[in-house]
Amino acid sequence: MHTPIKAFISVLSLFSLSAMAQQTVTDSVHTKQLDEVVVTGQPEPQSIRKSVFNVKVITRKDIENQAANNLADVMNFYLNINVTPDTGQGRSTISMFGLDGQYLKVLVDNVPLVSDSGLGNNIDLTQINLDDIEQIEIIEGSMGVTHGANAVSGIINIITKKSAAHKWEISAVAQEETVGSEYSASDEGRHIQSLKVSHNLSENWFVSLGGNRNDFAGFQDRRGGQNFTLSPDDIQQQRGYSWLPKEQYVGNAMISYKKNRTRVFYKFDYFQENIDYYNPIVSIQDNYPFWDIPYGNDRRYKTERFYHHLNSSGHVFKNNLAYNISASYQKQSRDFEDFKYFIEERREAENEKLTYQSTEVLYSTGSLSNILNNKKYNLQVGYELVSEKGFASAKTGIFRDENNGDVDKKATISNYDVYTAAEIAITDRFSTRGGLRYSAQSMFKDQYAASVGLRYLLNHGIEARTSLGKSYRTPNFEELYTYLVDSNHDVRGNPDLTPENSTSVDFNIKKTTAFASGLKLSNNIMVTYLDVVDRIELIQINFAPLQYKYTNVDKYRVWNFNTSHEFAYKSFTLKAGAAIIGTSQKLTTGSVQSDDAYLWGLQLNGSLNYNLPKWDTDFSVYYKLNGRQQQLVQTTDADGNEVFGISRIDSFGWLNASIRKSFFKDRLDVTLGSRNLLDVTNVRSSIAQGGTLGHGGGTTDLPTAYGRSYFLKLAYNINL
Repeated sequence: MHTPIKAFISVLSLFSLSAMAQQTVTDSVHTKQLDEVVVTGQPEPQSIRKSVFNVKVITRKDIENQAANNLADVMNFYLNINVTPDTGQGRSTISMFGLDGQYLKVLVDNVPLVSDSGLGNNIDLTQINLDDIEQIEIIEGSMGVTHGANAVSGIINIITKKSAAHKWEISAVAQEETVGSEYSASDEGRHIQSLKVSHNLSENWFVSLGGNRNDFAGFQDRRGGQNFTLSPDDIQQQRGYSWLPKEQYVGNAMISYKKNRTRVFYKFDYFQENIDYYNPIVSIQDNYPFWDIPYGNDRRYKTERFYHHLNSSGHVFKNNLAYNISASYQKQSRDFEDFKYFIEERREAENEKLTYQSTEVLYSTGSLSNILNNKKYNLQVGYELVSEKGFASAKTGIFRDENNGDVDKKATISNYDVYTAAEIAITDRFSTRGGLRYSAQSMFKDQYAASVGLRYLLNHGIEARTSLGKSYRTPNFEELYTYLVDSNHDVRGNPDLTPENSTSVDFNIKKTTAFASGLKLSNNIMVTYLDVVDRIELIQINFAPLQYKYTNVDKYRVWNFNTSHEFAYKSFTLKAGAAIIGTSQKLTTGSVQSDDAYLWGLQLNGSLNYNLPKWDTDFSVYYKLNGRQQQLVQTTDADGNEVFGISRIDSFGWLNASIRKSFFKDRLDVTLGSRNLLDVTNVRSSIAQGGTLGHGGGTTDLPTAYGRSYFLKLAYNINL
């Protein structure tokens, strides 16, 4: 604990020295800098400097410099955020402050995105395509007032493009990547193609159409692939893939109308994903009197998502009353197709398809702001309506009925919310924002969220912000209705679960100095405290027979000390940051209870971007160090007794580098680079005290990445 605190104090000292040094030249600054405009959590779009919230922005340039195709490609490099791949399901989910994706809300144009387990939470980042994205905004801490349930650790808002600078804009992209050392033009590597056409029909009307194909051919590593039977050189080699192959298709369309300060748009997205699982066990079909026929009992997973979003925003009446209303219908379904794959004949047979899980959502949100028509007072009122229908097939073997056995499980969870927020500019420098939300729940006790935020602009370009927020998380479908009972399992959901509640406090101070020479310095320090009570956890409720149940028993607290710095001069930008995160968790299982000592971890990140105007070329490097992570786990000691131990995951780092050059007056962009230059693959995890890991040893390897890979992206743009 002492080492992280010393490191933070050292960074704080550097910040203070930097601020003192800059004060001597602030008065000579004459160059006016244009602020980034943010929309998340604001009554109306406004400059990032005027926002009461501390908003991080991932720009379109950041996305293009990394040749990022999905959200997982970019989120790895941000502090307090971890992306966790699941090689068995082909998913990558996100956590913030050590809290998983159930506590973080992902939005597209302020509308939460449907997922397998709900609305806006536990999103698979690889399923969010970035072709149509203008920028990504991140706010850490409780955002329950403006964004409702499950915005506990923060929100990520993805802002899509809604206009074009030219009458016609056509973009065609082809991207090829290696997967580790594996690549071929057809059945190895990653192959991406996309096409987008945008057209300004008139001064007021805009339309766009786009499509994307992303073919990830899987990562065999030491396995044999789809058509493997046996190896005379290695009898232990298995069939299949270490990272499952998957193919994604994305289609989107938008039509928008804008006149004066009124805008109406309709956006449609379609997503389809196929993931292939090849059973490592090769079965044999008797074919007497001929040779036996080897086959695999394989499975194909298919995800399909429909997203509709209708939005209208603008101003009415003479007092400039601003409104923003969205209505959305979304549906995501997951199917599986079981089949026999006859390896030597390269054919499928006995295919059987089944929809095993789906989520269907009707959603609407709206707000009125500038009600008082006063520059110093902005009163906002709003609503949110959610109807979420969940379905799980009995054949999943997970959702069952205790009395009737295998039955399809269906349930509808709804909430009807109203909220109000007031932003007051007490002086030109001092402003405050407070808000309250009331949520009428169909299944749970009614909930509320509250927040208050302050912003003060000091001399010498210093901005100070602080906020206090209360939010809540409602149980998801799995936690409510799981019923998996057989000879090896007894895991049960709990319809009597209550929503979790959380409180967050943060303080942020930022100093920005812009010099007449073009030099810009920015320094930022943020401290956050987050306390979650009644946390839902799967706990052991009986030893003989062994039984588990989701229950409100847990407590979770986080201290986060975060600092970031930016140095920009003409075409050169250098960014660096550090975060020290301490998490305290109290777990109970049977008669055994953990202590609540803080476990500390360190993260570092940095990026370097340089534009060479003479060559019209961008050079970019992105780095992040994930220090050793610690977390409580349930395990057994040498005598077989249930105890809690500390799992420690070794530190590792991400490093990406790229070169992006334009040709033919920006018509052709070529990006060449590498991901995971440090060649991370598996990261070691071990139990440091209190027992052994599971029942088979003290260490294990966590599949984290598939090693160093290289990419080449060609983008051809036609602007007319």
